Amino acid sequence: MKQDYYEILGVSKSATPAEIKKGYRKMAIKYHPDKNPGDKAAEENFKKAAEAYEILSDDNKKARYDQYGHAAFENGGAGAGGFGGGGMNMDDIFSQFGDIFGGGFGGSFGGGRSSRGRARVKGSNLRIKVKLTLEEIAKGVEKKVKVRRKIQAAGVTFKTCTTCNGQGQVMRVTNTILGRMQTASTCPTCQGAGEILDKRPKGADSSGLEVKEETVSIKIPAGVTEGVQLKVNGKGNAAPGNNSMDGDLIVVIEEIKHDTLKREGTNLHFDLYVNLSEAVLGVSKNIDTVSGKVKIKIEPGTQSGKILRLRGKGLPSIDHYGNGDLLVHVNVWTPQNLSKEQKQFFEKMIKDENFEPNPSKFDKSFFEKVKDMFS
Repeated sequence: MKQDYYEILGVSKSATPAEIKKGYRKMAIKYHPDKNPGDKAAEENFKKAAEAYEILSDDNKKARYDQYGHAAFENGGAGAGGFGGGGMNMDDIFSQFGDIFGGGFGGSFGGGRSSRGRARVKGSNLRIKVKLTLEEIAKGVEKKVKVRRKIQAAGVTFKTCTTCNGQGQVMRVTNTILGRMQTASTCPTCQGAGEILDKRPKGADSSGLEVKEETVSIKIPAGVTEGVQLKVNGKGNAAPGNNSMDGDLIVVIEEIKHDTLKREGTNLHFDLYVNLSEAVLGVSKNIDTVSGKVKIKIEPGTQSGKILRLRGKGLPSIDHYGNGDLLVHVNVWTPQNLSKEQKQFFEKMIKDENFEPNPSKFDKSFFEKVKDMFS
């Protein structure tokens, strides 16, 4: 089984954000590739620590992990595979968490640093909203969206920064009462990238970038909810230089309101109206589900407020723990505009013992039904 994220960082489940960050820094420094050159086991532990920190340092991901464990991020779940979480490489780690290491390992500019001190610049992230129907949420869907993103212009070239000779840092020597001290600081010319623009093609900006429209394919897992954020790696804006990496595309899910179904977690609710005759005599009705129409039977003598549960006809859980249910709320429609004959009929029936309310101990009240529904 996959190792527990809290165990990887050596912290408890009640750890504060500061304690989680401290735990990650400790593990990251211990297994840092600069301290363990050529050690594949250390590199793997370094990646595990970064993956654990990515989840536990994000409030939303941490809440999902605390509730569902690793299942919340497997098989296409938000935060898995191409959406962040597992499968991180060393560039991802230094890009996202370079500031954790401080001056000893990596750096704080852009997307992190190599062991030489040269910054690995990462482009900015882009953010879009994608609207989904309940039917799409039920099955999962692949959406193709058009994104305007910055890319390096065709023909752009970069050259080594002459100020720092490609190191990304400049050294200063100062005399103190303790003697001569040497300090390093980010190169003011290249901002730590080690490169500067050489050839700027027509139409490119001062960084050698241009805006292009691109079609991006997004695989959205079944069971997502309103507000869930998915990350598509490398589909954000590019950054200048050969030593750079593209930002990410953040996809925010919006749920389109359904005409007849109301969502509550993985459960769905449907209001079914029947007339008085149908409630008395019984009837078969077609109702909506996320997978099409289904026929249900209303038994003779059905009372208004009765709830029918269609198990498994709701939405799937994103953690693959099964489907919710479809709850059909039966409402008996009382006629309001009666003809003279109809009115006379009900006047005759008003004293009939069969029309007298006579609930048994098995007929639950509205509040009891609601209580049962949520228990």
